[in-house]
Amino acid sequence: MTSVTPNTPAGPGIRLVVLDMAGTTVADGGLVERAFAAAAAELGVEPGSAEHAEHLAYVRATMGESKISVFRHLFGDEDRARRANTAFEKAYGDLVDQGLIAPVPGAREAIKELTGAGRTVVLTTGFARITQDAVLDALGWRGLVPLTLCPADAGGRGRPYPDMVLEAFVRTKAADDVRQIAVAGDTSYDVLSGVRAGAGLVAGVRTGAHGDAEFTAAGATHVLDSVAGLPGLLAGDR
Repeated sequence: MTSVTPNTPAGPGIRLVVLDMAGTTVADGGLVERAFAAAAAELGVEPGSAEHAEHLAYVRATMGESKISVFRHLFGDEDRARRANTAFEKAYGDLVDQGLIAPVPGAREAIKELTGAGRTVVLTTGFARITQDAVLDALGWRGLVPLTLCPADAGGRGRPYPDMVLEAFVRTKAADDVRQIAVAGDTSYDVLSGVRAGAGLVAGVRTGAHGDAEFTAAGATHVLDSVAGLPGLLAGDR
């Protein structure tokens, strides 16, 4: 099912599609929370403690944000934040290596359909490059799209900033106007980054962390059950 903001068209000649990874095109089964537990342990946060529960609630609320930014908020000084981030990335990478991720059903096919229709697709993440590459390798997605971006590729600022969307716009030169960009993701931060970038279509997808209320509050133009529905939404937009 697709929800559409009243009087909002599918998009003004969409030529560039910027898609989030974990929760949007990649199903990771809650690995972020499992990896966070390793990061918390590295900083001495006891599982089951009130501090641990408070931190986990913040991690859930900020799904989609650059992970180092999350840890800076939680642990304060830069050294502690970087220690936590390193532990998180290692733990997440180990879980990926164990085969605990998979494509969201229909995601690969949707990407192929979008590119087959002449649109450029870029995959983005809030993870570090090493983790993003591990996910791409585990799924066999190297070469699936012409460009993948992490916060470091866009000057260090991840979502909810618009930087990765705008970096995709500048690097690919696939669109002449930011209104020719579509952004899709499973968190309010994905949506907010698309809105801030001026994208013509910004869709929340219901396969991950957040739901309709968060998407609407962040300014989504559309809400989809899955990214698999995006090619159909754009099919009449030529």
